[in-house]
Amino acid sequence: MTDTARTITKVLVANRGEIALRVMRTCQEMGFKTVAVYSDADRNALHVRAAYEAVRLGPAPVGESYLRGDLVIEAAKRTGADAIHPGFGFLSENAEFVRQVEAAGITFIGPSADSIEAMGDKIAARRRMIAADVPVVPGTADPVTDDDNLRSEAERIGYPVMIKASAGGGGKGIRIVRNAGELLAAAARARSEAAAAFGNDAVYLEKFLSEPRHIEVQIFGDTHGNVVHLGERECSIQRRHQKVIEERPSPLVDDAMRAAMGAAAVKAAQAIGYVNAGTLEFMVDANRDFYMLEMNTRLQVEHPITEMTTGIDLVRWQLLVAQGRPLPLSQDQIRFEGHSIEARLYAEDADHGFLPATGTVGRLELPGGPGVRCDTGLFEGMEVTPYYDPMLAKIIVHAPTRDEAIDRMRRALSEVTITGVTTNLPLLRRTLVHPAFRSGRYDTGTIAAHPELTGTPLSENRRRNVALIAALMAHVLRRRRGFADRPSAASASSAWVDAFRPGDAR
Repeated sequence: MTDTARTITKVLVANRGEIALRVMRTCQEMGFKTVAVYSDADRNALHVRAAYEAVRLGPAPVGESYLRGDLVIEAAKRTGADAIHPGFGFLSENAEFVRQVEAAGITFIGPSADSIEAMGDKIAARRRMIAADVPVVPGTADPVTDDDNLRSEAERIGYPVMIKASAGGGGKGIRIVRNAGELLAAAARARSEAAAAFGNDAVYLEKFLSEPRHIEVQIFGDTHGNVVHLGERECSIQRRHQKVIEERPSPLVDDAMRAAMGAAAVKAAQAIGYVNAGTLEFMVDANRDFYMLEMNTRLQVEHPITEMTTGIDLVRWQLLVAQGRPLPLSQDQIRFEGHSIEARLYAEDADHGFLPATGTVGRLELPGGPGVRCDTGLFEGMEVTPYYDPMLAKIIVHAPTRDEAIDRMRRALSEVTITGVTTNLPLLRRTLVHPAFRSGRYDTGTIAAHPELTGTPLSENRRRNVALIAALMAHVLRRRRGFADRPSAASASSAWVDAFRPGDAR
């Protein structure tokens, strides 16, 4: 399979925040001009300032801005951008958008619309993978449409089972059912959530694996028929089906298992003629048997840990492949060195049900030093709104060994200061020193199984005392330092509450 070479000179990045900045940096290194798009809420964002040009899309809600493919394409035409990079989320896995981009004579930096469609419907993807002899989690091959079918299929598979949205992603439309009495109510909730999130209420059943590990494999294909894998990433530290900490290599995977998972991932990609960056997600059970869950037809949030351990700039590869170039390395030329960990800093209160948080960033200090990378769009004075994903930053470290990487991440997290908005920083710090993580013997239920990771809430009386002390401290600091806007009483209170909360790894 070959493709006509395409010339890229200017790239519109159809995203925001840290991923927009990350893509722009590689574009600029390769000599491509960049175009940012933004909503009204992001008019002062760092990705807007970093781009060669910037185009307003519309109001803050994503349906009026970042999800408006027509406006994105119009912005590309207006600025003369000859390529669009979607980042992740938003329009990155929208097949119709890809077709519209190509119809406009613009290069889409990602897979084909056909590949996105082939893997976007989870039920259809299961059928394809079974046909390609790729192991999948036991479950249903078709949507479960009525209650009688639901009951009979659940009994056939065996409890516990997972109800999953066919068009799902991002942890939405998923319910774990442990017995028949929970089944119908859980299915109704999953269908309702799937309809609201994806406009499709179809669900299917999968066997819920015991002590499951979530391990994914990065693959890359080009237009010349080459497909390689770049090793696995361990993504089992999760809350509500969303990843929190990732590492590469996985402490569970040995060389033989890595080769087998990599071969299965390449086989899956080849089955659909996949081109560009993609990720095969697997679940691994207590017996170390692995099963494919789904394919993400885009760049992953956690791609930096692959970059840190391979020395490969995945965005550079995306741009090269989009121009019709062959992959720079063959499978036997890819090398893995050291250990890398990524921690996701979210705007949420992990100690109170992971409630999303908003606010204005006051004081901000991010880590640095040897082996530390921080991908973020944060800046002091930035308003964290409820409109977008709560991830604020990714802190990534690399070291020769896993123990050294953990110690480096612990040090890096100790350097983080952010006031004005509540974050999951205490959770990240506690997790890094918890025996379950340090030992490498953890699974997707570890955070839920260890309530000490999400802290012990303060009594109301103690909280009032802490808030009073914080207010007094804020007043003293304002008087001494002469900048009235930081730290605010609210942000100081948040910091003092964290300090007084038992179990915090500071």
